[in-house]
Amino acid sequence: MARKKVLITVTTYPLPSRSYDELVCTAGVLENGEWIRIYPVPLSFLLDLKGTGKVNNVKYTWIELELNRRTEDFRPESFSPKHYDFRDLEIGKRLDTESNWASRKEICLTNVYTNKAKLLKDSEAPTNVSLATFKPSKIVGFKIENDAREWKNEWLELRKQGDLFSGDKSPEMLIPKLPFKFSYTFLDDEGVSSTLMIEDWEIGALYWNCLRGADGNEDIALEKVREQYEHNFTKEKDIYLFLGTTKEWHMRRATNPFVIIGVFYPKKEVQAKLF
Repeated sequence: MARKKVLITVTTYPLPSRSYDELVCTAGVLENGEWIRIYPVPLSFLLDLKGTGKVNNVKYTWIELELNRRTEDFRPESFSPKHYDFRDLEIGKRLDTESNWASRKEICLTNVYTNKAKLLKDSEAPTNVSLATFKPSKIVGFKIENDAREWKNEWLELRKQGDLFSGDKSPEMLIPKLPFKFSYTFLDDEGVSSTLMIEDWEIGALYWNCLRGADGNEDIALEKVREQYEHNFTKEKDIYLFLGTTKEWHMRRATNPFVIIGVFYPKKEVQAKLF
């Protein structure tokens, strides 16, 4: 048990499961740049941390609290709060985007993978790396696929258990099912391709915001999402991907157990030519 200072960099889109403590993946980096995963973290805590009701405002905020290593989870980055009511939590500074994300880069880009084979090797025992920052050499595609519009039948009862999610609030209001899947196809430094699902909160929130702005027109909303992730990000931003494994698929030693749990997107910096 130790008190740790964590910069929150990841909150994934809420996903019901048989174990409520994996409803939301919350992860971040320590002051030395090492990754850490914290669960369970109630969705209500993330919504109320800044008092705005927006999960995204939690990102890039320093928090400090007592954490215990999760001994039942073989992934070395996994911890749980000592106090599930977060009574010992201290909320610190939120890192801004000044100087093209300079303060965020200093912490988040301490250890960056560029090679798929290297990352997959490190994800094997005994190291079992399950969180990483990855710099693709090129993003070659953004894909949108239809998905189920309702949670699986065995999850429906979980949605009714509001105390697990948000106290008095209806969980159905907080975790609507995304009816689409989003993914990036990208290359590593040897030109090896990967196609990974994007499961961070930000893309889900973007879709719902665009849908409201489009008066419920899904085609318009999806085009807005595509414009951001396929055009704006890939042409104007210097993209890094935050990757994480799911415990189940990592334990099964899947060919590639990672998904995209966050996108880090400062602007591309134009270097002056030397004459």
